[in-house]
Amino acid sequence: MKSNLGRAAVAVTAVSMAVSLAACGAARGPGTPSGSVSAHGGFTIGLLFPDTHTARWATSDRPLVEKKVKQLCRDCTVRYANASADVATQQQQIDSMIANGVRVLVLDPVDYKALRSSVTRAHDAHIPVVSYDRLAQGPISAYSSYDSRQIGKIQAQALLAAMGHRAKAPQIVMMNGDPTDPNTAALMNGALSVLKGKTKIGMAYYTAGWIPENAFSNMSAAIAGLGAGKIDGVLSANDGLAYGALSALKAADIKPLPPITGQDADLAAVRRVLTGEQCVTVYKSFVAEADAAAEMAVALGRGESINAIAKDRVSNDTSNRIPAVLGTLVPVTIGTVKQTIVNHGPYTVSQICTPKLKSACQKAGLFG
Repeated sequence: MKSNLGRAAVAVTAVSMAVSLAACGAARGPGTPSGSVSAHGGFTIGLLFPDTHTARWATSDRPLVEKKVKQLCRDCTVRYANASADVATQQQQIDSMIANGVRVLVLDPVDYKALRSSVTRAHDAHIPVVSYDRLAQGPISAYSSYDSRQIGKIQAQALLAAMGHRAKAPQIVMMNGDPTDPNTAALMNGALSVLKGKTKIGMAYYTAGWIPENAFSNMSAAIAGLGAGKIDGVLSANDGLAYGALSALKAADIKPLPPITGQDADLAAVRRVLTGEQCVTVYKSFVAEADAAAEMAVALGRGESINAIAKDRVSNDTSNRIPAVLGTLVPVTIGTVKQTIVNHGPYTVSQICTPKLKSACQKAGLFG
């Protein structure tokens, strides 16, 4: 989808997620089971993820949630389902889990609006829903994620810094996420709040399904429309889209490459940061996000308050006081890879530094 800055800003305003970092408040969210539930018995938690092309769901989030649930509740089980990016499939999966007696759902919705009716059915069946990573509409009981608006700000600030040597009014391409994901609007909103008046938005695209191949197609269209030498930077919403955009720029033999942003600190993205092919990624601890979701799910399944866990509050179409855990965001640049990713993050030097990256890793101080 192509748009100018004004159209993008209007779209952001229309669908932006409001996040409020208010102090701890109400004792129990909608759909929370009665406090009479035994605190010691086991039960089943449904875990529903949206797609298979996002590697983190299978490699990080699922095993992390399952591990934390088992630590907190030895007799609890996790029933997993992946919707393969299909709304109808996820609706059927939720219905099946409700029918089979799960006590709590942890849901990352394929489409945050389309899944509202399913969230309502779970609520009516007295099954709390913990929204995961993406904020679903409807009567959810808790939310575990990150402040996407702030991520957009971090990305935009890093992009401006990386383009400092370029034109006074640089022209950029915005490679936004899937329009059915509320995080997309929040990311755009945050980025535009920083970029407005400082850059020209040459082209802006939504990327269906957050699929890198779609970002490649969008970036190829932007190169054709703007001209190979007319792109000073790319505001990419995540690391997968950054890879797609970068691949298109390389295919067009554009040199030097314009700076590109991302988020998630994928291993491949961390390597691109070290080689200078990506100016920033934003590290979000999958462990912290998964642990918070598991802790809230177990507590809700036992009929316990989650106030000690969820200190933040967010808003959706149903409530402006949803208990939430919003994790810490860490920008990762070539000069901070060691202290952010190696010292405190998910990868070791041996995982990051392939033989081809030995020189780049030495320059970044990763050895010794």
